[in-house]
Amino acid sequence: MNCKDFKWIREPKSWKEEDGIISITTEAHTDLWQRTYYHFRNDNAPVYQMETDKEFFSFIVKTDFADSHHRFDQCGIVMYLDSENWIKASVEYENDEFQHLGSVVTNCGYSDWATTEIPVERKEMWYRFSRREDDFRIECSEDGNKWKQMRICHMAKGKDRIRFGIYACSPEASSFTALFSNLELTDCAWLAHDGQKPDEDVE
Repeated sequence: MNCKDFKWIREPKSWKEEDGIISITTEAHTDLWQRTYYHFRNDNAPVYQMETDKEFFSFIVKTDFADSHHRFDQCGIVMYLDSENWIKASVEYENDEFQHLGSVVTNCGYSDWATTEIPVERKEMWYRFSRREDDFRIECSEDGNKWKQMRICHMAKGKDRIRFGIYACSPEASSFTALFSNLELTDCAWLAHDGQKPDEDVE
């Protein structure tokens, strides 16, 4: 995958790309969140993305977050369309006992957060982000071979051209270095549904 197609939104002060590995050192008090529950709006995390109008594809990346150590330190995949419409998936450090593997979908200015606890010893995670028109699926894997679905969602502004890629941030007073490797763009691994047929349009 040619990372020359990627562009920064809020380029971080410290990052580099070498031998297919992208490293990002986060800055304190950077995050992505909109309104829900916490009633604050954070929109200052750096995101590194490419743009496409392909309606069917999958994007794969491996993340290494061995350096994370403070509450909410996180890195993962992102589809950032604008400040009020985006998706992210990551592992967030919580404490010395567990982390949160989760995803956030923000539609029209309101974020949700779906999570599950994983052991703090896990320091790598693979993600696969798939698009079928304006519907999206996020999967995770511990080895890059066996995938587990995290969520399926629809994006209100997910038609036509979109941008997707990677991000890292530290919402509290922290900083760590996240590593991203094995970036790959493939045919859509999310196959068409073979069960119940879609409802017919009613005139």
